[in-house]
Amino acid sequence: MKPAADAKGNPLGTAPLGPLIRQFAVPSIVALLVGSVYNITDQIFIGRVVGMLGNAATNVCFPLVSFSIALALLSGIGMAAGFNLSLGAGREEEARRYVCTGLALVALLGLSFAVFTGLCRQPLLRFCGATDNALPYAMEYLSIMVFGMPFHIFTNGVYPIIRADRSPKVAMQSSLVGAVLNVILDWIFLYPLGMGIRGAGAATVISQVVSCAVCVAYFPKFKAFPLKLTRLTFRVRYAGKIMKLGVANFSNHLVMTIVNIVLNNTLTYYGALSVYGSDIPLAVAGIVSKANAIMVSFVVGLAHGCQPILSFNMGAKNYRRVKETYLRGLVIGMLFSICAFVLFQLFPREIISIFGSGDPKYFEFGESYLRVYMFLVCLMGIQPLSTNYFTSIGEVKQGLILSVSRQGFLLLPLLLILPLFFGLDGVLFAGPIADFLAMVLAAGLVFRSFKRLTAREAAEAVAKREPDPALDA
Repeated sequence: MKPAADAKGNPLGTAPLGPLIRQFAVPSIVALLVGSVYNITDQIFIGRVVGMLGNAATNVCFPLVSFSIALALLSGIGMAAGFNLSLGAGREEEARRYVCTGLALVALLGLSFAVFTGLCRQPLLRFCGATDNALPYAMEYLSIMVFGMPFHIFTNGVYPIIRADRSPKVAMQSSLVGAVLNVILDWIFLYPLGMGIRGAGAATVISQVVSCAVCVAYFPKFKAFPLKLTRLTFRVRYAGKIMKLGVANFSNHLVMTIVNIVLNNTLTYYGALSVYGSDIPLAVAGIVSKANAIMVSFVVGLAHGCQPILSFNMGAKNYRRVKETYLRGLVIGMLFSICAFVLFQLFPREIISIFGSGDPKYFEFGESYLRVYMFLVCLMGIQPLSTNYFTSIGEVKQGLILSVSRQGFLLLPLLLILPLFFGLDGVLFAGPIADFLAMVLAAGLVFRSFKRLTAREAAEAVAKREPDPALDA
């Protein structure tokens, strides 16, 4: 076994933080942004060709897409965190076992979820808030999308380990190839071929397969150690460790899925009692979630890009560098969040118009929803970075608490309570209130963690200065 001190020659522990974060975060951000294009492109083409009900249909399918990402992160983030923690401590064979088990786990989860979704399409869509008008379109779309789920989950599950292996550009290239292909095929299938919403689904599936192929082609060139098919064994013990390390990110996306389902059903119920009806709020919520996906992709990509640096230095006991990495990422995330706030407040109608046209009430509700619900988006970067910080340094409990706080502990109850008093407006107010409270919780937990790391750093410095009694004797 190599001692942890030998890891000091690794650039994760020695390179300047600014360029290092940029090296890992930029490809990660691009990969997630490009990945968001799958859903956003479909939404734009469907909105312009099929109309408002097409937007509503893709919105009720989105919780299933969100849950598939949760499964990918459960295995992918846990695999990468275990891999980096092991390498940082000099335990190469343990790192190999994390990778081999993680690859098998993400493939198994992808196949299982695709089969389940295919068998239960209609009840799942009803549960996700599909109205009578939107259900036929949603059924068409999902009947095609289910074939791409195993590839989609596997691809997103292996991105973290590819980045952790110091090849973030490969993950970016995989997403970029798939996204560009998706745009081209969307246009071909929906316009010249006139395939409607099924064409949008087919374009996405083909693109997901190609992205997955790019990732699979990388593993024979794995940098940390050779990966051979004969070594790809599944170990239950390591699968449990992987899921433990990945549970915070999984829980965050799981709660996001639940919140999305509650949000859809709340909007349709209270929308039917308003002048907007049930379909307009459902369609607008889908558009805003796609616009917000750009913001989420940036802050989550930044957090994922910081993960290898945080995990490696925690394993190497370089606590000061752990804290510096988090703070540098926080500044970057806050700057981008403020830019997103300005865009959402100044140009809501223009953003809504990208996804197709509608009647005046459609745009009226869309502008209010975007401005009010996303009012404190400037604080959004804090929670994903903090969640990934705790996961990366192995403090799973804090990461789990933080990952579900905004969506589960805060937003979900607010979505259920506020509409009772304020109707449809209560849904809009729930977003900024939850964002503010989540920021306060994240800041408190990270501050306490920093104090613990500082104390540990001081204690180890004292221990190094004290003479060894055995040597003195």
